[in-house]
Amino acid sequence: MARTIVRVADVKTGKGEGTLVALGLGSCVAAILWDPTARVGGMAHVLLPVPPPRWKDAPAGRYAQTAVPTLLQAMVLAGAQRATTVARLVGGAAMFSNLIAPGLIHTGERNVLATREALHAAGIPLRGEWVGGDFGRSVELDLASGRVTASSVRHGVREL
Repeated sequence: MARTIVRVADVKTGKGEGTLVALGLGSCVAAILWDPTARVGGMAHVLLPVPPPRWKDAPAGRYAQTAVPTLLQAMVLAGAQRATTVARLVGGAAMFSNLIAPGLIHTGERNVLATREALHAAGIPLRGEWVGGDFGRSVELDLASGRVTASSVRHGVREL
């Protein structure tokens, strides 16, 4: 079975055998979409919530606001239907929370909020998540079954 690594700012889709994998998510968020009817899956590895003003050349997968619609469009081109697609989120940790002034929202939390907003705007229901905390995670999407498994060295394995 082929493993496809989804690196920072990547947007990947697939169908059939194989897995999509995002490794070492800290404040980044993996947005995972799955259409159980068409059996098409996809993952975006989001680095930041929104593009800066005058953004033009960065990969669309870098920002939650652009990654979700880009991923959904790629999945539709691969045969997915928007109406049957569901989402899961992993990541968004506060890796260096002791460096952030009290009362401020850290990048991980901003990434999670922006990704949820983008999913809501696209009409994609969120069916599971493992986000927040102060620890990293990795996540894997099995393209044959749609099974999403997230793992952390400190906190074990969870199926979403």
